[in-house]
Amino acid sequence: MKAVNQPSLFEGIRKTDDQGNEFWSARDLAKILEYTEYRYFKAVIERAKEACKNSDSSVSDHFGDLHEMIKLGKGAKRKSDNVKLSRYACYLIVQNADPAKEVVALGQTYFAVQTRLQELRQSEEYNNLPGENEKRIFLRSEVTRHNLLLADSARVAGVVEPIDYAVFQNHGYMGLYGGLDAKAIHEKKELKKSQHILDHMGSSELAANLFRTTQTDDKLRRENITGKQRANKTHFEVGQKVRQTIQELGGTMPEELPSVASVKKLVKENDTRPIRKK
Repeated sequence: MKAVNQPSLFEGIRKTDDQGNEFWSARDLAKILEYTEYRYFKAVIERAKEACKNSDSSVSDHFGDLHEMIKLGKGAKRKSDNVKLSRYACYLIVQNADPAKEVVALGQTYFAVQTRLQELRQSEEYNNLPGENEKRIFLRSEVTRHNLLLADSARVAGVVEPIDYAVFQNHGYMGLYGGLDAKAIHEKKELKKSQHILDHMGSSELAANLFRTTQTDDKLRRENITGKQRANKTHFEVGQKVRQTIQELGGTMPEELPSVASVKKLVKENDTRPIRKK
């Protein structure tokens, strides 16, 4: 499917209102998600609104009326009902759209990553951190915590033996790092075998791996994925889509980011609580 390979698929339809706020048009999103008739897409919007309500979020903050004039033949126009969607609303919509469509799966990961990125930027705890070192310590701890959750989801999926889990983790790295597994990343970053990759990442690279971890965990649980091969494929695909999102935002690919001093050293220097070793 050509559309899925376009890096600007969802950013390409993002709009900005008079106040500078980003939004998406429901009709534009419906076309991207391959709904041939908008009336069928309305049911997806209603399910997304219900999910918004159930998450204790204000529906009106994320779904707004958007009245537009559509051109007809011979210069005539008519008013068309539409919905002004926030990024979170788009996330809820793709979660409730037809999962059999490849473009929907792409949208699920794209908006999930974007929404988590936005949450992180708006997080009071994260934004109150004074500098890069503190952000690294915070994110490294979050990656450790979510890796434990991912390990549990992988175990339920059938990834039980340590060697199988190592293969599972490598699939995630290969998706995110353009085909590089843990060993290749060590070589690319000029790290010693004894040095843990995650301990030598800056905040941007840690954030990318945090998104990879959380989204894989969510997908394994949400879709009740079972079997080592399916779990490995899921981890690879999520890593690949996080990579695509980085490209979408114009960011630097994770394998091109420089390695930095061990976060463990920063923990000691800042007298911060120790990070649990995964």
